[in-house]
Amino acid sequence: MNRYLFGILVVVTTSLMGSSFAVGKMGLTYYSPLLLAGLRFTLAGVIMAIVVRKRPRPAAYRDWGKILAVGAFQTAGVMGCIFLSLRTITAGESSILTFTNPLFVIVLGTLFLGAKYRLSQWLGVILGCVGVFITLGVHLQLQTGTLLGIGSAISWAIATLLIKKWGAGLDVWVLTAYQMLFGGLLLLVLGFTMETPKLSLGASALLILLWLAIMASIVQFASWFYLLKQGDPGKTSAFLFLAPFFGVLSGWLLLGEVVKWYVYAGGSLILVGIFLVNWTYSTFTRKEANAA
Repeated sequence: MNRYLFGILVVVTTSLMGSSFAVGKMGLTYYSPLLLAGLRFTLAGVIMAIVVRKRPRPAAYRDWGKILAVGAFQTAGVMGCIFLSLRTITAGESSILTFTNPLFVIVLGTLFLGAKYRLSQWLGVILGCVGVFITLGVHLQLQTGTLLGIGSAISWAIATLLIKKWGAGLDVWVLTAYQMLFGGLLLLVLGFTMETPKLSLGASALLILLWLAIMASIVQFASWFYLLKQGDPGKTSAFLFLAPFFGVLSGWLLLGEVVKWYVYAGGSLILVGIFLVNWTYSTFTRKEANAA
């Protein structure tokens, strides 16, 4: 694949990932958090389910249960925490905390799956944890939004490990479509039962919803999976460090958010930590594959 096209797609994909935090915060003017997240992913899931209707779908109820579990963590857990966090912290802070998920993958993979990682990967985890501490302002006065931001990262890490364990037996596009649909429906249920629903009809509200559902969900997922298929997955995943950068940038451009110096300092350490985790993982798996 042409490296310039690859670079353009990386920027487009990660900017869609990062900017969705600011656009989502704008959407809270018109929707309650869980309702907005539910509408976004139910709509995206329905559209993708139609697109992948001719691809092989699971025949066993057990496999549908796996997709439902992934949707509960990847869509309902991650996005529910993100949209709720945006009520009390900035879009930039929420994006930085959410994209610490590779660090939690290392920790949870070690604790529950017995996975083995190199020393440099653990160094990345340590740097990332220090970065989170600094990002929070070098104190422990945690806001609810901060805890929810960390919760979204943990939920994403759990979903990543579930996909790693179960994904081989499932069509990746079918998995993506239906986990979004199931997660979106779950968020809708939570939106109508655990919060006071708010829905303001109008052109701006509809435009935000369509942008989140189509550009920041379907286009973003399709572009990302295409990049993973075209290049080395480990090296490609290292470019995820650009997403929180775009999260902070879009928060500044679209919402006029003021970012404290310690958020930049902590965010930089988090990005270095994530880079070490992903980049080293790529080298490790390639050597293992060659040895085999």
